[in-house]
Amino acid sequence: MPEIPVGAQIFDVVFHPTVSTVYAGLLTGHVKAFAYDEQGNHKALFSVRPSKSSCRGLSLDEDGKHLYAVGKAKALYTVDTATEAVDARAGAHDSTINRVKYLMPWLLATGDDDGVVKLWDTRQRDATRTYTQHFDYITDFLWLDNKKQVVATSGDGTLSVMDVRSQKPEPVAQSEDQEDELLSIVSIKGASKIVVGTQLGILSIFNRSSGWGDCVDRIPGHPLSVDALCSLPSELPNVDTSSTILTGSSDGMVRAVQILPTKLLGVVVDHGEWPIERISIGGGCGQLTIESKDKDPNTVTSAGNDGNDKESLQRRWWVSSVGHDEVLRLTDLEGFFRDNENDENTRGALGVDVRGEDSDVEEGADPGGGGEVSQEVRGSGDRGPPSADREKEGEDSGEESEEPPQPKKRKRQSEREPPAIPTKKKKAKKVVVVERSFFDGL
Repeated sequence: MPEIPVGAQIFDVVFHPTVSTVYAGLLTGHVKAFAYDEQGNHKALFSVRPSKSSCRGLSLDEDGKHLYAVGKAKALYTVDTATEAVDARAGAHDSTINRVKYLMPWLLATGDDDGVVKLWDTRQRDATRTYTQHFDYITDFLWLDNKKQVVATSGDGTLSVMDVRSQKPEPVAQSEDQEDELLSIVSIKGASKIVVGTQLGILSIFNRSSGWGDCVDRIPGHPLSVDALCSLPSELPNVDTSSTILTGSSDGMVRAVQILPTKLLGVVVDHGEWPIERISIGGGCGQLTIESKDKDPNTVTSAGNDGNDKESLQRRWWVSSVGHDEVLRLTDLEGFFRDNENDENTRGALGVDVRGEDSDVEEGADPGGGGEVSQEVRGSGDRGPPSADREKEGEDSGEESEEPPQPKKRKRQSEREPPAIPTKKKKAKKVVVVERSFFDGL
């Protein structure tokens, strides 16, 4: 597994849509770019520091020419990925900006720790619209291109849907209080269903045809909060990408999970004790930014090739996962699914192993069916925005950050025991031991 040391705690990570480059936003305020090749080799491309406060969120436009960064400085920064020039919109929000999302050409969305969502036309200096329906920090965004709607999840337990074509500064829909922090969001089944990760480790399923008022299904199984969700690229071979997602949990594991039917396909990467904060998938195709003498000339060309060479390149998909450590980890996604093809049938819903003799699953039962989950679900107290437990740097200072603060473990509520789920156990066969001499007199 390739690991890229970055020198500070990572808050967000994004891949360039065409070039083999990955960008990381750091606690120290730096935005660093690294090139990688199909073997996982890497090298640093550039490092800019728009602000001395932490960089919490990153987003790239569709062609990768502009990188948008937000953070504790309350400003919106635009970084030119070719020239490294930085343009700043100071005072974009009144509080720390937690998330930024590129929606469509000339349109961005940002969300802050007070629950304020703003839409930005990148050709203008001021926000075009402001939404205030949330009262707690914005955790994630989802863009629905067919309806030109952006969905925001919040720590206040609700999600809201905003139509960017509407001139009204209010959402077209907002869910009921889900009585849990909504931390991440992703679409499946051709965007007909929405998966939301929560603080208690439950995946809530929303059906767009049923409205946004409440979820239609709840999938337990993750032992701790689901902080990150990521969909799979449709080009990934031999995988049902329409119903399979990656989940990042506070237990330090990135899992591949199939939804409806619900089944754990395996653990993609384990960060140990470090919780997973962000997941991103990328696979540079076309211009490769690393040249190596050992590369196969039939599949790899040097930087600067034209569009006719793109089809000749082998595209390798990488999963980038970050936690509280100072390392950017890359995992071969296609290799993971290839290596775990034979393990899928031995696991039940969300990874309950059914191979052992002590299994509670009867013979003939479908281990991959959704709904029956015997794994314990534990709550993990109110976390609050990242600034509450991860950022210890003070106001902007004139000195470089010497060493980033050591991350604290999250505060947890007392574990809640879920109601017991009745299961059937296999009855052991009765065995009678008889001496051989017993049959001699018969």
